[in-house]
Amino acid sequence: MLHLIKYQFRQTVREHVTMFWALAFPIILGTLFYISFGNSDMGEDMDVIAVAVVEENTSGSAQAFLAYLDALDGDIVALEPMSKDDALDALKADEVEGIFSVAKEPELIVAKSGIEQSILKALLDTYRKNTEIALAVGEKHPEGLADAMGELEDWRETTEEVSVGGRTLNPNISYFFALIAYACLSGAFLGVKGCRDIQANLSALGARNCITPTHKMKMLVSNFLVMFGIHFVNIMILTVYVRFVLGIDLGGNPGAIILVNLMGSMIGVSMGILLGCINRVSFSMRMGFCVLFTLLPGFLAGLMFGEMKNIIEQHCPLLNRVNPAAVLSDSYYCMAVYSDTGRMMRNLIILGCMSVIFVLTAFLVTRRERYDSI
Repeated sequence: MLHLIKYQFRQTVREHVTMFWALAFPIILGTLFYISFGNSDMGEDMDVIAVAVVEENTSGSAQAFLAYLDALDGDIVALEPMSKDDALDALKADEVEGIFSVAKEPELIVAKSGIEQSILKALLDTYRKNTEIALAVGEKHPEGLADAMGELEDWRETTEEVSVGGRTLNPNISYFFALIAYACLSGAFLGVKGCRDIQANLSALGARNCITPTHKMKMLVSNFLVMFGIHFVNIMILTVYVRFVLGIDLGGNPGAIILVNLMGSMIGVSMGILLGCINRVSFSMRMGFCVLFTLLPGFLAGLMFGEMKNIIEQHCPLLNRVNPAAVLSDSYYCMAVYSDTGRMMRNLIILGCMSVIFVLTAFLVTRRERYDSI
């Protein structure tokens, strides 16, 4: 067994094309992700909203609304005093997101709907609501008007933004979780290569192996152990690169990360071994199946479109349970965001069961192979 492992290791690390897809390509893809959006803080910081202010009235109520806007200037909105015609032109040119009309009855003019416009409407609704409260207090309890106005001016945070695991993560982190999951499945390229080396109709090495008295199960297991070990090192290199070079937070539990990477490497290689044992199919066709069965699960796990996994979870959750890339991505979420050990262990059990089924199926297929001539 040790002899088989030694020479299989030497042969594998010399397969530059296979090693590229299993190690180099995920690192290159992760770097491109980082260049595109990995260092952004989407959803955490937001620019102030450019707003045109048109003064059409100098009454007391209009001046009160103007004072309200002035208090928000620089923090939430960036006020730009304009004439009405200039403001409309700026709105059409997308230079401002809305127009506040400072009149006896304040108004908001917008040209489209979006987050900025919703915020501006909320600011106007807040002012109107506070004005109604002040008028009601002045009519019914004029002696308490001063206290009421003081309470309205005393702005306090009443909510605290937290995540389940106590972390605030970049929303784009899902792409990196899906990336590592895709990299784990890329072990299929190594698995297909390992199967080629024990099949006489695919390579000269496979022919030599088939005429030896070595049991097929021993050859399959030795190949699996070598591919699994090499790919586990590949995934750990990628993880270290993503965590310490790109600076992406993958959670603070190194043991859990190693465990998930271990199972991810296992499912990738075992899937490749199963694909490599498909009968009456050329080696290039098997590699084509590898590309399909790594990219498609990666896409469904959110590698190309971050919300895809959530969409599938809403409409067909079973697909996320049998998609190894989605199961792996969810495991990284459990570590970095949810802090849900039970859910992570369920995912690891699913991956372990898949791996056992793939390897056993591959053995049953290869042990029945017979050749008319070698």
